[in-house]
Amino acid sequence: MPVTLAADRRFLRAQVKPGRRQTPWRTWLRLAIVVGVSAVVIGLAVRGVVAALSASMLRVAQVEVSGTQHLSKGDVLALVDGLRGQNILRVRLDDYRRRLLASPWVADATISRSLPATIVVRVVERRPMAIGRVGEDLFLVDEHGDEIDEYGPRYADFDLPIIDGLVLGAGQEAGANERRVQLASNLLREVRRRPDLARRISQVDVSDPRDAVVIIDQDTARIRLGDERFLERLQSYLDLAQTLRAQVPAIDYVDLRFGERVYVGAQAAAAPVRAAAPVARPGGGKRAGRDR
Repeated sequence: MPVTLAADRRFLRAQVKPGRRQTPWRTWLRLAIVVGVSAVVIGLAVRGVVAALSASMLRVAQVEVSGTQHLSKGDVLALVDGLRGQNILRVRLDDYRRRLLASPWVADATISRSLPATIVVRVVERRPMAIGRVGEDLFLVDEHGDEIDEYGPRYADFDLPIIDGLVLGAGQEAGANERRVQLASNLLREVRRRPDLARRISQVDVSDPRDAVVIIDQDTARIRLGDERFLERLQSYLDLAQTLRAQVPAIDYVDLRFGERVYVGAQAAAAPVRAAAPVARPGGGKRAGRDR
């Protein structure tokens, strides 16, 4: 009798037809087409970039300047001379920024592109703190004690006090000079809270970095303020000035560093004062003493 066996799939013929083998020339042809198309695209892109870089519409036609106060726009344009006419995409802005920073008036500067043909220059100027005096020479100095420019007629409108005792280009005295600069800066910053008093300060001597000596306008007395409480002590002198001069007409200095006591020194040509005399301060029982 016939015997029926279960079908075994392992013996079935594969249902997937074998793929055709591609001939080598077809592969190389396709690769050549891809490479050729890519080369054309890249070439067109390069030509487009070159054309853009050489386009007249991208040449710098205008330079806008902002942030100047003491420098004129012409001063800034002179520092970046050569920008106009250059291609705005190719110009090396860092080179021109370095030119600006070489100016003693410029603390910082930024230069940016504004397409298609404008360069924007923003300047941050140094702020003059005072007029530094070194021998017979006068210089504008900033809050760091750095020289900005030689003081001359072009700065005649500056209403700034003269500072003695600063060593410009301090060298070996850098540490002590830094303390002098800080003392002068602290004093002027504090006094600026009272513009009426700030305008009266004529000279400041910071030769001693622990003692700022001030001379106010229409007064020859040297007012010793120490290194703190400048505004309070200066106002105290102004309150006492009339009383002090009633006792010591020719005052050399007034020392306000010792709390409730005020020491007054007479000029050498004046009659010597041998004993201290109490002077009542306005608004309290504080006393002042006179010294030789």
